[in-house]
Amino acid sequence: MKWLRELAKSFGHAWRGLRLAFATERSFRLQIAAALVVILLLVLMPFRSWERLLLLVATAAVLVLELLNSMVERLTDLFKPRLNEYVRDIKDLMAASVLLASLFAAAIGLIVIWPYLGLAFRIL
Repeated sequence: MKWLRELAKSFGHAWRGLRLAFATERSFRLQIAAALVVILLLVLMPFRSWERLLLLVATAAVLVLELLNSMVERLTDLFKPRLNEYVRDIKDLMAASVLLASLFAAAIGLIVIWPYLGLAFRIL
């Protein structure tokens, strides 16, 4: 039963991290809102299984990269930008990775959802 307590403790730390990111990171809150829209569309629209999977993976990739970005920013802040010229570069590179993931996720979303939106508007 010790392993179960340790597992519960690990999940507790993970939930704390999610709450921390949600409370302190505006970008993460916006991305959670977008993820909720995607989940709502997954419930309401008749996507095929592979389309659902693709949308979920793209959404998860953005959220995970944003968490990594937040973590790297906090870590690099320990070095103080004025002490190391690479700190800004590291932060910018992480932000670029989130931006790219977000742009590609949006493109995937448009490619997958667009045909269904056309059908929905024809019905209305």
